[in-house]
Amino acid sequence: MLKAEDWLRPDWTSVRACQTGLGFNLGWRQGDVRANQAALAAHLGAPPVFLSQVHGTQVVRLQPSLLTEPRPEADAAVCTDPGLAVAILVADCLPVLFKAPGGVAGAHAGWRGLAAGVLENTVQALCEAAACEPPEIEAWLGASIGPQAFEVGAEVVQAFGREAVARDQTAFAYQPNAAGEPRWRADLYALARERLAAAGVRAVSGGGHCTLTESSRFYSFRGEALGRPAGRMAACIRLLA
Repeated sequence: MLKAEDWLRPDWTSVRACQTGLGFNLGWRQGDVRANQAALAAHLGAPPVFLSQVHGTQVVRLQPSLLTEPRPEADAAVCTDPGLAVAILVADCLPVLFKAPGGVAGAHAGWRGLAAGVLENTVQALCEAAACEPPEIEAWLGASIGPQAFEVGAEVVQAFGREAVARDQTAFAYQPNAAGEPRWRADLYALARERLAAAGVRAVSGGGHCTLTESSRFYSFRGEALGRPAGRMAACIRLLA
């Protein structure tokens, strides 16, 4: 089990942010999920608000009432209240945290949401909530499945406006599978940076990890099929008062 001091975190001031790791399960119906949620709240200094994530593009603005209501169906959240923390659950999908003057946000960016515009929607919602412009926003990419491990088919390549051709292209390395069928290795980090740049976000940090291959550090949905423990990590951010 990783200690809190070993969790990933952006090098930011004015916020408290982190991505938890292996052994601190927050999203699976086994183990000490409730105890871990309480420990996470103590670490953040505010209760995290979890979402019912559906691989979509909906963004919700956090309010205190959400602490006692059913989890809102959304894949991103913005917050301007220092008394609440954004929490995004992942286990291969890419978590993206955002900070702006007067506000923070987090997004769950699996390939479906990423292709459909969840990051662009989050940037727009944060600008509206914090009365800022995209160049004032900083984004941090947490840990996801890496570009050497994320094998995808033609439907994923096409979802990002590329042609499913038998060659390498930006964010997609062509690598047929063992049966000779066309497959590509997708780079979620590069795709996210591409989308963020198009949305006007210039300061982007983080990335570079692989939840599938770094088995001693992260939970991985795909790794569960290989016998690794099931669990979910949380990428969280809270605005400091």
